[in-house]
Amino acid sequence: MAELDDAEAFTTLHRLRGSIDNIDAALVYLLAERFRATKQVGELKATHRMPASDPAREEQQLARLRTLALDADLDPEFAQKWFTFVVAEVIRHHVAAAEDH
Repeated sequence: MAELDDAEAFTTLHRLRGSIDNIDAALVYLLAERFRATKQVGELKATHRMPASDPAREEQQLARLRTLALDADLDPEFAQKWFTFVVAEVIRHHVAAAEDH
């Protein structure tokens, strides 16, 4: 980054933080949309007595996301940790849905 004076640095910092805030908001809304879809999957699985977890699907998705991460210049290990965290929460919801049926 080019040399900036203090005022320019502050302005740039403010702009970058605004961009980060917008991205964070978009991520929250995207996660909410994802969980709405996985809730429907959980209800379908519960109704038809399908297992809450699908290890083959999870493995395929993990491989796909690692490739996407590499293409996006994102650490694939980070992408895997994120995916594993999200899937664990989804499975927890699916188990709860099955218990309600």
